[in-house]
Amino acid sequence: MNYRVSFLSAAKKQFEKLPQNIQLRIYKKIKALSQNPRPHGVEQLTDFEIHGDIFKKLFRIRIGDYRVIYSIEDEIITISIIRIKHRKEVYK
Repeated sequence: MNYRVSFLSAAKKQFEKLPQNIQLRIYKKIKALSQNPRPHGVEQLTDFEIHGDIFKKLFRIRIGDYRVIYSIEDEIITISIIRIKHRKEVYK
């Protein structure tokens, strides 16, 4: 069963600002997430803060020097991409 993937508007803007070769690598990983939202090497984040909101259960995948932060909603079979940034900036 494939999960539906949605992007928060901020994540979409972050993705569009990246170089095209990085976009392609990230796109392939996100597409793979739709088939397996918890792949080997995924890290679960707890108490992650974004713009003052605390998220209790997020996940992170690594793509080279970039990180994709996302949530999984198993009940509605959806993955929400929350943040896509360079590893030095993703946790700020």
